[in-house]
Amino acid sequence: MIQLIERTTDVVTGSPNLEDLHTLSAFPIFMGTTDQARSNDLTADMSWSISRDSGLIQLKHLLPLDLLYQAQTTTSAVGPTWMAHHRAFAEFLSAYSPRSVLELGGAHGILSVEYHQRVGQIQIPWTILEPNPAPVEGCRARFLKGFFDEEFRLDEDYDVLVHSHVFEHLYEPAQFMARLCQFMAPGQVMVFSVPDLCEWLKRKFTNCINFEHTVFLTEPYVDELLARFGFRTLEKRHVMDGHSIFYAAMRDDAIKSSGLSHDLYAQNRRLYEEFAEYYQTLTHEINAKVDAWEGEVFLFGAHVFAQYLIAFGLDTRRIRCILDNDSRKQGRRLYGTDLIVATPEILAGLENAAVILKAGIYNEEIRNGIRARINDSIKYFE
Repeated sequence: MIQLIERTTDVVTGSPNLEDLHTLSAFPIFMGTTDQARSNDLTADMSWSISRDSGLIQLKHLLPLDLLYQAQTTTSAVGPTWMAHHRAFAEFLSAYSPRSVLELGGAHGILSVEYHQRVGQIQIPWTILEPNPAPVEGCRARFLKGFFDEEFRLDEDYDVLVHSHVFEHLYEPAQFMARLCQFMAPGQVMVFSVPDLCEWLKRKFTNCINFEHTVFLTEPYVDELLARFGFRTLEKRHVMDGHSIFYAAMRDDAIKSSGLSHDLYAQNRRLYEEFAEYYQTLTHEINAKVDAWEGEVFLFGAHVFAQYLIAFGLDTRRIRCILDNDSRKQGRRLYGTDLIVATPEILAGLENAAVILKAGIYNEEIRNGIRARINDSIKYFE
């Protein structure tokens, strides 16, 4: 029996004025691959609520962190799209000429490697605080194993605090900002990247909100949290056609919050309802296409992309296997399913094969890679 953590208030405003929005029953609790027996997989209802006051969408019941993050998955973020993000973020950071960096949740250290390659200078001190360090080859940053909590102390000085795609994983973003306000001195700079979740939900990306991204932390809420906890936004940049938003903010006790728009409730509720209706229709249509298809059928993405499709009703009986470019996933089973993961190379030479592809912002990268390197005659159900 999983001991879920119940949310009873809006995690940005603290309001208890919440209403139920939607539930996906018995969703796999881990979005990775496993070698364990299928009978050991755990599921929980993925239930969403919305704040009537702020419009914030958030997960009602949270998983214990040790179950949620059963393995480090972020080291797989080295495909073309993610490398483009790291390079762009390193360029953005370089404009603030840090003399030393504290990075929260750096995982693999790729950003530090990209930054030093870009600036081409002597290595600046770079410390990464990360609960599951997995440094890539060539990373010279110093790793500290742990969390950014009330107990964390740093003996060394730093002038720029950095985090990338961390904010949306936090269970208590307001508490995180309060801690940053105490931790950072006025005048210090924070540079960070967040996914453009509003754009992701508009485009129906299933990696937008899930058991890991438990808050629909869109731009208005990030702006509100920064101002409320004493951070003046210096610069904000939307990058890579809706992939991310880069922020630079400075600790400034003079900044005041201007509050949230009253329109957010209606806007966010409509966005989520359109998302759910889209996938209910889409899975019905894909099932019909698969039933009519005479060749082999594959599903791409050993991740939450596939789990979401299945939760919305995708029939897996005709699917031969899951395809994924990550070699560490290949030969293993996607958690919560019976599907084994294989390399896309098995598509080579097939003349009558279809791939179900719904991998968010990575669709084009995946499709182009298969066409250019493996098989340009594959049919795609999207």
